[in-house]
Amino acid sequence: MTKINIGFYSGSFDPITNGHMAVLAGALASFDHIIIGIGAHAVKKGMFDFDQRKALIEASLQESALDPSRVRVVAFDGLVVDAAKKEGALAIVRGLRDASDFDYEMQMAGMNAELAPDVQTIFIPATVDTRPISATLVRQIATMGGDVSSFVPAPVLQALKKLK
Repeated sequence: MTKINIGFYSGSFDPITNGHMAVLAGALASFDHIIIGIGAHAVKKGMFDFDQRKALIEASLQESALDPSRVRVVAFDGLVVDAAKKEGALAIVRGLRDASDFDYEMQMAGMNAELAPDVQTIFIPATVDTRPISATLVRQIATMGGDVSSFVPAPVLQALKKLK
């Protein structure tokens, strides 16, 4: 029996950006399947709820060159390593934009390795054109009426316009 290689790509994806999509493309080049894990935070109120985020990710996949059948979106609470293990993932996928991301992600990878030595962390660098994009900045720019069309997939842009 062939073992399917699964990567677990976690985040808030509030909303999914072109940067997230670029990291997802890199992850799909390395894994058979990617589980996108949307962290549920009881305290943190998002711009979009889980169902909206899931729908935006799925719509963004449909319009992309990526194979939607290789991606599944789930919600999780608790530790990322526990969610990754529950989904049968061999690795946690993390995107890196710059040195500050690297420092933070290396610390998290070290802690995750202590908690679950059998789950690796894989870093995928941002593409040159998506490096400055963050969901936080997209939310701020969109909330203030700025143009985020070059930062997000078309379904996200439409959803952001409806929030105004």
